[in-house]
Amino acid sequence: MKALYTASVNSVGGRNGRVESSDGAVRLTLAAPPALGGNGQGANPEQLFAAGYAACFAGAMDYIAHQQKLSPGEISIASRVAIGPDDTGAFTLGVSLEIAAPGLTQAETEALVADADRACPYSRAIRGNIEVTLTARGGKAS
Repeated sequence: MKALYTASVNSVGGRNGRVESSDGAVRLTLAAPPALGGNGQGANPEQLFAAGYAACFAGAMDYIAHQQKLSPGEISIASRVAIGPDDTGAFTLGVSLEIAAPGLTQAETEALVADADRACPYSRAIRGNIEVTLTARGGKAS
């Protein structure tokens, strides 16, 4: 892979620590959520993953829409990342992305979401490893 960009973030203290990017743009206190025994007084890795995946997926949709000369409007994604034990007792993630493209019909949105799922680096990285549910919602009448 020829890297076009490399993010650099340091993490200290795990789920109850802090993270900071090398350029200072990200500087967060972390805290495990109450459901995992923490006090919830900070961000957690699942929130960060949900934010990154949603932003990356929307970026993939924008890129492909531009290539296909589509006008999706302002794409919005409600991203949910769940964590819990699998049948072996190890922890695993589950993801749900609810995607809205108000400038496209339902069929156009579904096709764009499918194309973005094939192109998005997050989707490609986790494919076959965790369950992902994609829900597309177009806003334009067909």
